[in-house]
Amino acid sequence: MMLAFIAPESVSREMSESEHSHITYDITTHFAHTLASLNPQMIFNYVSGSLTDSSEKGRIMWARVKGKTENALMRSGFKNVYNFRPGFMRPTPGQHNIKSYYKVIGWLYPLLRVLLPNQVSTMREVGLAMINSVLKGYPKHVLEIRDINSLGRV
Repeated sequence: MMLAFIAPESVSREMSESEHSHITYDITTHFAHTLASLNPQMIFNYVSGSLTDSSEKGRIMWARVKGKTENALMRSGFKNVYNFRPGFMRPTPGQHNIKSYYKVIGWLYPLLRVLLPNQVSTMREVGLAMINSVLKGYPKHVLEIRDINSLGRV
């Protein structure tokens, strides 16, 4: 069984570290520990984001908190945990709930895909990578954009 959890990042700029930590770390890890105690054979997929800081000591608050969350999840007792760190994602055609900035800069995606192929993904690739991580496994527990794109094309 796979479970995916996506922590909200969009409001982190407007929150204190304790508020952001409560939403991103406390709620996520409580949820994960509850599930792991019920079924440790689950595979837990967590979406954090590019530039997440696993050292938990960096200068960027949201990156530290997400790194702390990833580290805690990997110790939570699941059969496996995969932490996905996507960057710029091209929305799926027909998707209606995309952020306005994606609508404005979305035209850059083809150019970015050519110039910076390891910095962009499609939402389809991210979704397929999450599914494939469960069905086929992956040797890494932290999947950066390059890993996501590779696993999303399998």
